Amino acid sequence: MSDAVKPVRRALVTGASGDIGGAIARRLAAAGNRVICHAGSSREKAQAVADGIIAAGGQALAVSFDVTDADACRRECEALLADGPIQILVNNAGAHDDAVFPGMSPAQWARVIDVNLNGFFNVTHPLTMPMLRTRWGRIISLSSIAAQMGNRGQVNYAAAKAALHGATRSLALELASRGVTVNCVAPGIVAGAMSAAAFDQPAIERMVPMKRAGRPEEVAALVGFLASDDAGYISGQIIAINGAMA
Repeated sequence: MSDAVKPVRRALVTGASGDIGGAIARRLAAAGNRVICHAGSSREKAQAVADGIIAAGGQALAVSFDVTDADACRRECEALLADGPIQILVNNAGAHDDAVFPGMSPAQWARVIDVNLNGFFNVTHPLTMPMLRTRWGRIISLSSIAAQMGNRGQVNYAAAKAALHGATRSLALELASRGVTVNCVAPGIVAGAMSAAAFDQPAIERMVPMKRAGRPEEVAALVGFLASDDAGYISGQIIAINGAMA
């Protein structure tokens, strides 16, 4: 498909206020998509990402809503759909609240499940039928190496992300005949504010065979490919990006 006739598609990136989400939003915009940059409570950070995209010649806007609030998600998604279907959805919004399991509170368990798993449903569900009607779509969710290998202190987080794997594979089967792919990307240690607080360089060198953290832009490149026309035969996959950790 030539650049002259390539359709302009709308993409929603949840959690675009973070390091990985922001990189994904910029990558999708650079590919010619109109990007909706979502944030939960950090609207100003999502707006900064959108402003950067616009300054670079792309198309973007910022929105803010709580992915754990089903009514708010449906209301906000319906408002976005008034301008046309969203054909690329990146479920990147996430949260962790770590504790060893015997000391984990019910609130810690529920909050992490709510953001990472229920948030997937709350955002994806209202967007699916409009996407299906276009007979082209990409649903990509961000998981974690914790879902594949486990991690001490993250039983709640690993459980939520592993559940996304099952949801991804099942939804891929349901939507395959309508031109909509569903995949999951599972990063390892990626440079940014979250990983900087948890891993120093000696720890990264011990844990990662490549001896470095990944870059948000590397994760974004993978997501950008999965969101492209070239990835139309890839669906139901959990793709790790972790410097050979597993």
